[in-house]
Amino acid sequence: MCGTCPAVRPRGVQALTWITTAAMAAIFSMPAQAVNFPVIPEWRETARKVAQDGVPLSELAPNAPDSYTVKRGDTLWAISGIFLRRPWRWPELWGMNLEQIRNPHLIFPGQVLYLDKSGGRARLRLGRPVGDVKLSPQVRSTPLEDGAIASIDFRLIEPFLNEAVVFETDALEAAPRIVATQEGRVLLTRGDLAYVRGPVDRNTSYRIFREPQPMRDPATGEVLGFEAQYVGAADFVRSGEARPGADPATLVPTTFRLASVRQEANVGDRLAPPLPRDFSNYAPRAPENPVSGQIVSIYGDALTAGQNQIVALNRGAREGLQRGHVLALWRAGETTVDRTDPRRPVMKLPDERHGLLFVFQVFKRVSYALILQVQEPVRPGDRFSEP
Repeated sequence: MCGTCPAVRPRGVQALTWITTAAMAAIFSMPAQAVNFPVIPEWRETARKVAQDGVPLSELAPNAPDSYTVKRGDTLWAISGIFLRRPWRWPELWGMNLEQIRNPHLIFPGQVLYLDKSGGRARLRLGRPVGDVKLSPQVRSTPLEDGAIASIDFRLIEPFLNEAVVFETDALEAAPRIVATQEGRVLLTRGDLAYVRGPVDRNTSYRIFREPQPMRDPATGEVLGFEAQYVGAADFVRSGEARPGADPATLVPTTFRLASVRQEANVGDRLAPPLPRDFSNYAPRAPENPVSGQIVSIYGDALTAGQNQIVALNRGAREGLQRGHVLALWRAGETTVDRTDPRRPVMKLPDERHGLLFVFQVFKRVSYALILQVQEPVRPGDRFSEP
């Protein structure tokens, strides 16, 4: 909590965090109190430097208000954009108020943020709600399931946290596989039984994937990983055991029941356990170092992508990308002819920036990003850079 926040909050006021803690806990079956939202050293150092004298007034958004009251349902991206020209510069916004907002994850509905523009510099201060609020000490819980502040609308990326997976090698080749279906059905849907061969853990819920396809770097052709199409989820039912009196050499597969499906499952689909999850937050920020790359693919079957769709990038942890990085999208300049010149020379027009990406899932050599803003359709091969 910030250093000057009152120790007791009005009844009904609930903490806002980067991501809805209860939602994350429900998705990954972890207790809410186990989720930790760290403040990485780079943000704190940026905050310390900026907090010394604020930021130039030129960095403020043209219509930055003198004050803003935090509301339930706000997002960090939206609040940053209210005060700053570039919404991903949240570390500076937080740094302008380092002494008062020590932890950027704990901002509460009803708090008033206001700008101090003295000395030609801008600093964000924490005010008090307008009106008299009578506080009385008492013990009460403050659930986080409603109105938690997220970097962006978490609903846009929630479905992809379990589905958008890149395997470093073709690991699914040796993974457990569906070898037969209930009553010989061609396609399986929710509630159907699937018979599986391969080593499984009876205490683990498995995800079902179609045969993975290699993801290649558009520039070098390097195989960056293997993307498997998500099919659904399955729960263990019983181990494979030979029936009494049956030939011991007869194989008996393990039985699973489909718990959910994105598309029908069939024989040959592979099972994989959920990957370990990184619960670090999604603070929007520019990469600390220059980065550039290209779009590998559009998630799903689309040929082009627009706002709020997911794309795969040919850069990952190996190149320093992190969750929360904001990247600029560039439209390749057209090739045209100078018709004013009798020689008709061929020209390549400059690339133009036309959108923003928000990185939310990072693997070693590839990342997934949400298209936050875009002017024209995004295609594989389009390039990106730091903003």
